[in-house]
Amino acid sequence: MLSKPFYEALPYSYVAIGSLGILILDQAFAQCLAVLLYLWGSRIYSLRSRNRRTDVKKRRKKGWIPGPLYEHIPAICFLSAILLSQHHSKLAPILALCLCSFALYIFFRRVGYRKHKIFAAKCM
Repeated sequence: MLSKPFYEALPYSYVAIGSLGILILDQAFAQCLAVLLYLWGSRIYSLRSRNRRTDVKKRRKKGWIPGPLYEHIPAICFLSAILLSQHHSKLAPILALCLCSFALYIFFRRVGYRKHKIFAAKCM
């Protein structure tokens, strides 16, 4: 059994190690493994986030993006920004910065959505 702080930090550490692996390693095979590690961390985070939702399913808005893809939009945007930063063009850093800021915006909005309070009826 893992301690709670270590358990809670696992998806973030997978994403961080995957990101560093993409940026530091030069071999294509190693970068592919780093991308897989990054996506695995994103998957674990989205599973935990979906499990911890406390809002009623009836009140959730239906979107036009499929659920599995919708859950990974911030991670995909950030991964695209990391991969785009590898290119040597003048426009790549600007696009990467825009993608990073969009990913952070969506991430923090969703963190706010996951802090619903469960109201328990008090019996007298």
